[in-house]
Amino acid sequence: MPTGDGLLARVHPPLGILTAAQLRAVAEAARLYGNGHIDITARGNLQIRGVSEGTACALAAHLTEAGLGDVRSDGGPQRLTLTSPLAGHDPDALIDAIALARAVEAMGLTIAGLSAKMLVAVESGGRWGLGEAEADLLIRPIAPSCVAIGLASETAHHWCPEVDVANAPQAIGRVLVAFVASEHRRMRDLDDTRRSSIAAIASGHVDGRADRQAPFPPPCGEGQRVGVVPLAAIGTSGTTPSSNSSPQGGGEPRSAMPPGFVRLGADLAAIVAEAPFGRCTADGLDAAAAIAGDKGVRCTPERGLVLLASPPRAEAILRSLNAAGFITDPADPRRAIAACPGAPACASGSTPVPEHAAHLAEAFAPFAARGLTAHVSGCAKGCAHPRPADLTLVAEDGLYRVVIDGAPGETGQPPSLTFEAALDRVRRADPARSLAGAFSS
Repeated sequence: MPTGDGLLARVHPPLGILTAAQLRAVAEAARLYGNGHIDITARGNLQIRGVSEGTACALAAHLTEAGLGDVRSDGGPQRLTLTSPLAGHDPDALIDAIALARAVEAMGLTIAGLSAKMLVAVESGGRWGLGEAEADLLIRPIAPSCVAIGLASETAHHWCPEVDVANAPQAIGRVLVAFVASEHRRMRDLDDTRRSSIAAIASGHVDGRADRQAPFPPPCGEGQRVGVVPLAAIGTSGTTPSSNSSPQGGGEPRSAMPPGFVRLGADLAAIVAEAPFGRCTADGLDAAAAIAGDKGVRCTPERGLVLLASPPRAEAILRSLNAAGFITDPADPRRAIAACPGAPACASGSTPVPEHAAHLAEAFAPFAARGLTAHVSGCAKGCAHPRPADLTLVAEDGLYRVVIDGAPGETGQPPSLTFEAALDRVRRADPARSLAGAFSS
């Protein structure tokens, strides 16, 4: 994919999990064939930036040798599913989400015509969830032996009748085949009639008529008992709840894991770190690979990494990841700000968005502490966070259009400002009051 800093090479780790050797291979590829910068996406994938026409083939061979090559050539999704980064290790999980996701991936490869953006989110029913992942299908456990399938709409999910876990891949397959026949790109684009028809097909009603009203499955608690703590608050139990509101990666206030440390058992802990604005370097990935050892690394929808280690190592690992450039404190104000690559990395941008976002984070910290969010967008598309934020700065010809409580495509408050002027208004704003007053004139 062409961008302002060259081609963008997408890497889709199977189930979002990489071995330490694979993570080192991505870092090496970024140095040899790109510009050394890597994005971690909201789908738990990686993107190597700065690739050229002359290095693209060598890069593809390098990734294929590492077991990270493309799995299909028909334009369909290279990775169909998204699971919690701790799927398979969550002590409260109701189902084996990894096994189900693997079966869905295998089934998806047999279906032609799937959109490249098609996404199936598989919850485990345990303590840690997926935040606000924008999936076409949401698979939610409602008991250890059965799941419900939710079809996305613009505002909610249309729930199919529950199915046994063993039969879920086939039911999901029927939904996807029916969706392909609709000739739409995303499930949310369907009208209610077509969505209801597809929901009925999930339960085996080939004529698209269901026998009964599908239930709405109650949340299983996934993500509601977050046990992540900042480094300074780590004690012997490692179970202090913590959360933070962040649009990073395109989410609303999240129930997924913020940075920190959480115990998974007497001998195992998960260490969570995020890449600032979803960007890291080859050196940062190398540092994570060196720490990971034989336990591997998992990419998160919060545009970060999860490492597994013994609890006594957690504090040292967090310090090492912080030194490598990752966010390890859930109160870090950068988590409250979404930002795209901007110029010159993106041809659509006209401002250095990550640099501006980092400066904005310092001034925005009191607002972030209140749970407010901001978005610095290189253009009106708002790729990093297309939904509303409390403060959105949209770059236009080197200036910023200011949108309060809105999305990048909405009309802003005139006049457009230089970044320095916008930053000054945030600095002078009263953290206890609305930001609207700071930009009212």
